Amino acid sequence: MKIALIAENSQASKNEIIEKALKKAVEPMGHEVRNYGMRSPDDAQLTYVQIGILAAVLLNSGAADYVITGCGTGEGAMLACNSFPGVICGHVEDPLDAYTFAQINDGNAIAIPFAKGFGWGGELNLEYIFEKLFSEPSGQGYPRERAEPEQRNKRILDGVRAVAFKPLEDILRALDRELVRSALDRESVRELFFEDCKSGNIKNLVSEILDS
Repeated sequence: MKIALIAENSQASKNEIIEKALKKAVEPMGHEVRNYGMRSPDDAQLTYVQIGILAAVLLNSGAADYVITGCGTGEGAMLACNSFPGVICGHVEDPLDAYTFAQINDGNAIAIPFAKGFGWGGELNLEYIFEKLFSEPSGQGYPRERAEPEQRNKRILDGVRAVAFKPLEDILRALDRELVRSALDRESVRELFFEDCKSGNIKNLVSEILDS
C-alpha cells in the first residue's frame, strides 16, 4: 500500500515528526510512505482546501491508496477531503478513533488535529494511531457481531456518494484553475505522482493544469 502524507501549512514544522512516526509504524507492515509535503515551512504552501484537491487526485488516480493528512484542528482538512468523490476521510485524534474508523467506516484518509494537545508524547500518539489504523484489514466491523449491518451501511453510503458526486476530472475542470494548479504545482507531485499514477486521464489532466 502506498500511503501519502500531506501536511497543511500551519503544521509544516511537524512534517518530519509525522513522517518518522508513520514510517516507524507502517514500513514493518510492508507499506510505503510518500511524503507530499509540506516537507518544510519553505515548501509550497498548502491550505486545507488545497489538501482536499491533492488528496482527491492522489486517491482517484491510484497514485496513493491512503492519505494521512490534517491541520490545526483536523476539521478543515477532513471537510475538504470529503468534498470530493473517491475520498472518505475520518477525523482521528487517538488510536481508538483510528481503529474504529478503519473497521466501521472503511475509509481511505484520515485528518489529524496536529495542533490540538500536541505536546509531550505527541509523536507516540501518532505512532499508536498509525499502528491501530493499519493493524488489521479495514472494514471488518467493530464489534465483530456488528459487521454485517456496518458493511451494509458502508455499501449504502458508497451508493449515495456515487450519485452525489460528479467525476473528479469534471470537478477539477470546473474549479478555479489557479486554485487547482496551486495545489498540484509542487516538487513532490512532479517527483512522485507521475511515477505512481495509474489513471491516464487524470495524469493527462494534471499535466495540462501544471503546464497552463
